[in-house]
Amino acid sequence: MHLIIKNARVVRPHTPVVAPMDIRIQAGKIEQVGPNLPVPEGAEVFDAQGLLAFPGLTDAHMHTGIYSPLEQDARTESRAAAMGGVTSSLNYMRTGRYYLNKGGAYADFMPEVLQLSQGNFYVDYGYHIAPIQYSHIDEIELLIEQFGVTSFKIFMFYGSHGLHGKATKGSQNEFLMTPEGEHYDIAHFEFIMRGIRRAMEAFPQKRDIISLSLHCETAEIMRAYTEIVEREGKLSGLRAYSASRPPHSEGLAIFIASYLAHETDCMNINLLHLTSRKAVEAALMMEQVFPHINFRREVTIGHLLLDYDSPAGGYAKVNPPIRSREDVEYLWQCLLERKIDWVVSDHACCSHEFKLDKNDPNNIFLAKSGFGGTEYLLAGLFSEGSKRGMSYQHMAELVCWNPAQRFGLKQKGDIAPGYDADIVLLDPNETFTVRAAESESAQGYTPFEGMRLTGRVKHTFLRGMHIYNNGVVQGEPCGQYLRRT
Repeated sequence: MHLIIKNARVVRPHTPVVAPMDIRIQAGKIEQVGPNLPVPEGAEVFDAQGLLAFPGLTDAHMHTGIYSPLEQDARTESRAAAMGGVTSSLNYMRTGRYYLNKGGAYADFMPEVLQLSQGNFYVDYGYHIAPIQYSHIDEIELLIEQFGVTSFKIFMFYGSHGLHGKATKGSQNEFLMTPEGEHYDIAHFEFIMRGIRRAMEAFPQKRDIISLSLHCETAEIMRAYTEIVEREGKLSGLRAYSASRPPHSEGLAIFIASYLAHETDCMNINLLHLTSRKAVEAALMMEQVFPHINFRREVTIGHLLLDYDSPAGGYAKVNPPIRSREDVEYLWQCLLERKIDWVVSDHACCSHEFKLDKNDPNNIFLAKSGFGGTEYLLAGLFSEGSKRGMSYQHMAELVCWNPAQRFGLKQKGDIAPGYDADIVLLDPNETFTVRAAESESAQGYTPFEGMRLTGRVKHTFLRGMHIYNNGVVQGEPCGQYLRRT
């Protein structure tokens, strides 16, 4: 049946004019966009009452199933995504501790991931995959062809660190659950890049959407500085954690990753969650040194809204760390200058009872890493971006169009005929206070608690289905797996 959303102010990427429009939808697709569209007989009409209509967001950096069972986490955290206007959730997944807590081949691992996911996501979902053990490199082409996965990841800091802090001697194989004698190191990163390059050659029609994402921190720098910070004992909380994983650790890792991309001719590189001036400057330098590499740069809403003096303290522990206010303002400057390509949540729901160490809650090095935030992705960007003069069009590029196109979601990211009818209606004038108690997430807290944001998501449509209605997630999970072909 037809659905017509009337009286919306449509925001589109690459279109500076925000105009009153109607949106006609049939069979989950946008059929027509224009003023005063006729209403077919029997069509359902939804009056947007002048709200801004953004394309549904692509949150291209999430972690579902990292601290809770995947099927459980998918239900609660995709509800949080829906309330934030997210309609496409792309999740980083790997073998090893956390997630499914198993190693082995992705040929066996991925069917289980997809089986646990099916029927549990309220939004459309896909996965990025990290080749952890040596044999995974040989499975890259299988992951592309059989499972429709075209984006891959390297966690550079796992060389000497686990998920939350420094690892003990000999614990890397245990944490990553890799065969004895294998190493997760720079040489392995090089061979992953060579494997991805071979996949680009094997699938020339997909080469533009095959990419490699990197978490850029240098394990050796982190190890040394963590020892210094703990030994001196002068810093605590988020300041201590930032000092233990200093910004130049990011910068150096970006240099290493970029040179390896050049050496291996691995063309599509995504530099994830840049947190600091030094990290962004390093990324921009590498673009000048290696202009033939197709770099993309990412920041998170957490690093845009929080600094290391946040009252959230250990609840805001994340990798890479929350930085100084000066770094936060530099990230905003780069966003406005279009030096950053997209904004994500890096959502990783870590429940209240597990986040801080029970015996030493003030020890930042014992706290778990990561927190949720997908429900505030659009509101946070809109609120703070509007204060700084960011256009609505630019916002739509950052959280809708750019990530969707980079990661092969060609039917997502715009409000135009032929695209999926993923639409989020936002009230630009409503100011609200962030309260964890109002979130659909199972986390039970938020480091954004008490923030005043202006611009609130009121309705979310997924392929024409009204899944979020003014504070209420509606219906059963209807998200579809995003097989990128």
